[in-house]
Amino acid sequence: MERSAQRLGRALIVIVDDRVAHGEYDDNVGPLVTELLEEAGFIVDGIVPVEAETVAIRNALNTAVIGGADLVVTVGGTGVSPRDVTPDATQGVLDRPIPGIAEALRSSGLAAGSVDAGVSRGLVGVSGSTLIVNLAGSRSAVRDGMATLTALVPYVIGELSGLDGN
Repeated sequence: MERSAQRLGRALIVIVDDRVAHGEYDDNVGPLVTELLEEAGFIVDGIVPVEAETVAIRNALNTAVIGGADLVVTVGGTGVSPRDVTPDATQGVLDRPIPGIAEALRSSGLAAGSVDAGVSRGLVGVSGSTLIVNLAGSRSAVRDGMATLTALVPYVIGELSGLDGN
């Protein structure tokens, strides 16, 4: 597909939740992220539920990068409990972190009253030419995080794709 047909590009959503991954619980956040990404101009390739295990998360991220996704949004597993390993898994995949976006997500989330976003250890960075973003797991953190990302992601995607004119 041509970039113009894709508008901003292709995105993949990774839901980090043991219960969703095992089919014990319906995913109520992935469809919200899909809707928000599509409104922002992305083609969403799918939602991948994974267990809160470092290897499972890393495998999903590496598969997305190898598959040519422009953006990967992980949801969940960014807090401080022992099962919150998404940032640890993500760190092993990133070539270059973008701490300013991660801090903007935490700041805007906390300002909006989303405690899980405010205390999130989530990372944002680049692996190859893929932007990877960790969001906290609540619907409010996702809504606020996507609002913050909508302003920043087009610039980063443009830089990574070389279509920014530089």
